[in-house]
Amino acid sequence: MSLSSSIIRRLPVAGLIVATLGLAGCSQEKAEVKEIIRPVKVVEIAKANDTRELSYSGSVRARTEMNLGFRINGKITERLVDIGERVKPGDVLARIDPADYELSVSSAKAALDAAERAVETTGLARRRAEQLFARNVSSKSQLEQATLSYDQAVATRDSARSSLDQAKNQVLYTDLKADRNGIVTSVAADVGQVVGSGSPVVTVAVDGEKEVLIAVPEMDIAQFKPGKDVKAGFWSDDALTLDGKVREVAGSADQQSRTFAVRVSLPNDPRVLLGMTATIEASVANSLQSVAIPLSALAQKDGQQIVWTVDRNGDTVHARPVKVAEFAADGVRVAEGLKPGDVVVAAGTQFMTENLKVKLSGDAAQQSASAENDGDTTSSLR
Repeated sequence: MSLSSSIIRRLPVAGLIVATLGLAGCSQEKAEVKEIIRPVKVVEIAKANDTRELSYSGSVRARTEMNLGFRINGKITERLVDIGERVKPGDVLARIDPADYELSVSSAKAALDAAERAVETTGLARRRAEQLFARNVSSKSQLEQATLSYDQAVATRDSARSSLDQAKNQVLYTDLKADRNGIVTSVAADVGQVVGSGSPVVTVAVDGEKEVLIAVPEMDIAQFKPGKDVKAGFWSDDALTLDGKVREVAGSADQQSRTFAVRVSLPNDPRVLLGMTATIEASVANSLQSVAIPLSALAQKDGQQIVWTVDRNGDTVHARPVKVAEFAADGVRVAEGLKPGDVVVAAGTQFMTENLKVKLSGDAAQQSASAENDGDTTSSLR
């Protein structure tokens, strides 16, 4: 056999070997490609706080507000104050028509004059009856009758005198006056309106202690007891913070809002004005030791809520069942299943599988630290 024919027979064998080696190399490359190391964004669970902060907004108002009204009925003829004006004791706030009450005074004076004349007449009759009885001219019964008539006349005179005093007082009541220093906060009636006795006409906020009125839902009302120390901040001045104290808690909820009115006393500070918007913050015990995670970290597996935790040693992810306490504005609050120090996948949970190799990039670590410092997704429930 010639040399050339021998080479020709070996060529297919050599090509087969090269092809086989090439396929093996491709298979090895494919095997290497299958092992994916996926970079992930994670958050680290911080320690849950023992306390949490409650914050409610309200308005500054005077501790004492007087709804002033006339003590008699009548038609308002003058209103002498407007909202925002300061008043002092004795200032006239409004007037009603006094004509009818002045007529009552005139009538009461006439009745008193008649009663006094009756007293004089019966007095003379009694003295004459006494003289006649002393001379045995008249009987004792006539004397007693004369004495009784005199006593009745005196009683009628006293009653007429009281009626006159009452009529004069009613004339005085036609002027609605302030009896304490304060500021007019509202006006409920105006000139020309007919009001009844006791109907509110003007509201005056009395000078002195101020307070903040807030509405607290029933889930937190147990945390507010009279005497509890709170902090008061004001929207008008971020630097203004005062120490307040719960003064009063309503005994029943409002029929419409189903919230409880809580009044917080404030120290005297000239920077605090009536009507300002204030925020009351209170620290309370955190009975539910839950932690917050981003909503994107929550996943479902076999109908159960889970999160994917990262094993720091092997850089692999593992599914862990959790119990959700509530959904909040800053994410999800988890009551069971996580502990401080756990590293949780914060995004891309749909790509996670058990024991998947992951890589914690520098950006992810910084995100975790910055989120924890900012108090959002890595912070515990406050």
